[in-house]
Amino acid sequence: MMPRTSIAMAGVQHRALRAHLFPGDGLEAAAILLCARGPGHRSRYVVREVMLVPHADCFQRTPDFVSWPGAWLERAIDQGERDGLALILAHSHPGGLLGFSDRDDTSDRITVSSLFQAYGRAHGSAIMVPDGTVLPRLYDPDMAVRPVDLVTVVGDDIVFQLAGAPKRAPAFTSGMTDVLARLSAVVIGVSGTGTVVAEQAARLGFGRVILIDFDRIERRNLNRILNSTRADAAAELLKVAAFARAITEYRGPDVAIPVPASIDTRDAVIAAAQGDVLFSCVDTLHARQIADLMASAFVMPLFDMGVTIPARTDTLGEVSIIDAVGRIDYVQPGGSSLRTRGVYTPKTLRAEYLADVAPEAHAIELAAGYIDGAVEQAPSVISLNMRAASAAMNEFILRAFPFRLDPNRGYARTRFSLAGGDEDHFDEDDFAVGSDKLLGRGGTEPLLRLPRLGVPE
Repeated sequence: MMPRTSIAMAGVQHRALRAHLFPGDGLEAAAILLCARGPGHRSRYVVREVMLVPHADCFQRTPDFVSWPGAWLERAIDQGERDGLALILAHSHPGGLLGFSDRDDTSDRITVSSLFQAYGRAHGSAIMVPDGTVLPRLYDPDMAVRPVDLVTVVGDDIVFQLAGAPKRAPAFTSGMTDVLARLSAVVIGVSGTGTVVAEQAARLGFGRVILIDFDRIERRNLNRILNSTRADAAAELLKVAAFARAITEYRGPDVAIPVPASIDTRDAVIAAAQGDVLFSCVDTLHARQIADLMASAFVMPLFDMGVTIPARTDTLGEVSIIDAVGRIDYVQPGGSSLRTRGVYTPKTLRAEYLADVAPEAHAIELAAGYIDGAVEQAPSVISLNMRAASAAMNEFILRAFPFRLDPNRGYARTRFSLAGGDEDHFDEDDFAVGSDKLLGRGGTEPLLRLPRLGVPE
């Protein structure tokens, strides 16, 4: 069953929370998670801020009890009411009990009920044990418990803590398949690279595969769009419709969710927010920027990939290929972004925009396609697409079901060169971390702080 209620936090937030709740003295500590709700039908909460209650401010701290002043609760209420946030009262269980005690239940009846008296949201409580596992629960205004089916921590590793499931399933096993069956993958751009990613996501067993693309199938791209046919091209079928049909043939109904819209539209952004992991398979910088913003606002892991084929043309017009290069970036919210890594900049976004509003220049750019320096209407690049797409999906598996010999932090970016026969890896710490005002923003309007994505008038 797909999770009904979930909570996601960034790895940097989880690390700060864990360090505070377990300072090494064996005593309980407390914090407050301020959470925004994501847009759309899914009950998915994202941590916007972790408010740490200073140890020195607590009235009492023992191995099985913590008492702290109401001033911190009032501060959280003021901010939560102003920004429409749910409050989750968190504390540690140094002894390792992964469950709520009778004392916890009694405390919740007093403190959580007071939150509802202040303002109405789905407030709750949570405990953390020394290994970092978080067990949250939400309440309705009548104090009926609403279980949380999924807790996601998006850091160097990606933790999907599913209710009733083992903490870590081994990669490439039926256990991994069982976990993926309860998760949703979002594929932005369902073309050359995107269809390969979507094919892997569907056959690996993701419970939902959300396909986002506005474009239609043409005869010239039949050589690189999986499962497309001449009939699809003749009918100018939407790419998402054609691929959803293919997934349905071998997975059955309700797995593929086609979204025939550009990613910079409100409907597409809301659809993406229903997922658990983002795969960016787009060919424009603007679309990459939107994916970057969504990863932060909705606290989702992002895998962005791109391929290029540098070429040169001699004086006789003969084209020679210099290299075939692929790039895979893993972006974790609260860390470096595609922007701070230089994948796009204000200058390159502006240049792309100018090309877009000048149709002739844009047509030349699109015709050039994959190969820099040469116009190629139907580039034969499916093998290159498959290499990049498989690398991106395996990067996801290596982080969600870790087995890599080195820490995952050292693989924030992977670049490969077919001509050079090499592969280079870049550490998360190789990149700058910029100011991130979108982190945990969730569905606060306007979405992604972009006025054009606000509620239609």
